[in-house]
Amino acid sequence: MARSTSKKNKCSRGHQSPISRKKLHSSTDFGHRNYSLYVNRVLKEVIPQRGISSHTLDIMNTLINDIFERISMEACSVMCFRNRCTLTLEDIQKAVYLLLPEKLAKYAVTFGSEAVQRYVHS
Repeated sequence: MARSTSKKNKCSRGHQSPISRKKLHSSTDFGHRNYSLYVNRVLKEVIPQRGISSHTLDIMNTLINDIFERISMEACSVMCFRNRCTLTLEDIQKAVYLLLPEKLAKYAVTFGSEAVQRYVHS
């Protein structure tokens, strides 16, 4: 009797795949960061005389967390598609190119790479 050999994905390690995983937490649960302070700082650098309402800050925070979650899930999918267990820079860049429009993705990858280089060399 022949055994059915099914190749298991090395990335799984007992975790559910991103596709079958259901959303267990709402966006207000722990694990989501609050970027309000950073949004305020950038706004004050760009337009010092302007302010932003708390409602608008909440919307911006939700937007940032949503984009971050989408990119991380797509990068995880790319990583598992390549049968890798380590998330690399290329996985994140490919996820950004898949999710964002062409010109916005190009700028995001360029500025993100520059920010990482500044951090590494500081």
